[in-house]
Amino acid sequence: MSPAGRRGAVDRLRRTVRSARAWGRVLAPGALPDFLIIGGQRCGTTSLYHYLTAHPQVRAATGKELQFFSLHHGRGRRWYRAHFPTAAPGRHSFEASPYYLFHPSVPRRVAETLPRARFVALLRDPVERAYSHYLHTRSYGAEPLSFADALRAEPDRLAAALRDGPDTRAAHAALRNHSYAARGRYVEQLERWYAHVPRERLLVLRSEDLYADPAGVYAQTLRFLDLEPFVPPAFARHTRRVDRGPSELTDALRAELAAEFAPHNARLAALLGWSQTWPTPA
Repeated sequence: MSPAGRRGAVDRLRRTVRSARAWGRVLAPGALPDFLIIGGQRCGTTSLYHYLTAHPQVRAATGKELQFFSLHHGRGRRWYRAHFPTAAPGRHSFEASPYYLFHPSVPRRVAETLPRARFVALLRDPVERAYSHYLHTRSYGAEPLSFADALRAEPDRLAAALRDGPDTRAAHAALRNHSYAARGRYVEQLERWYAHVPRERLLVLRSEDLYADPAGVYAQTLRFLDLEPFVPPAFARHTRRVDRGPSELTDALRAELAAEFAPHNARLAALLGWSQTWPTPA
């Protein structure tokens, strides 16, 4: 079976198990989540998800990446609630779907459904994130182009897919698979979120800080979520992709991408009050 076929089979099995659990509880659905990890993709969200699930006050949804506010919004809130435990004193539930930060329809939907929830976003050097995203898409057979060619094709791919709006099957496929540079323009995504969610309810972190000081960033996240101090057994990195072969992120392409992202990073620093985002290569 091809990599794409294997991934499809695993995804179908995961959806089947998750749906069976959810529909088994649909007559007595749980409470809506207290917080969400909203992204970004390839930015350490899986690691943070596992660190939070280890906390004794936290109960995760039936699986990571429910994608309710992006892919499955038409199924209704009752379907969504069925993925969460019932409310209990001192307990907090959550889910993590990295597509939420990027998809343009999500902030409004979230604000309408979760008016008191809190949100955590992780941002990674957009150059590194873009290439990691490319390797991830290529690993399951959805990217036939080289990295350089995929970047050149991205604007036309996204424009064609979005012609009929952001919620068609074609749009979701392109937005999820081929948004290598677009997802690194974080300031645009956060401005959309801030238009619907108060700033004080959205914590923005750098992935590099999580990797360098996982205990410190984890403690910061717990304070933001009003969770008691706790240290998980380990701060292991979690990823679903292994790099293979020589890198296509050449020095020239890295410099080109860094220059492209520079004005967006400057706006991001101004928006968040950061002294800097990611250093530009010399």
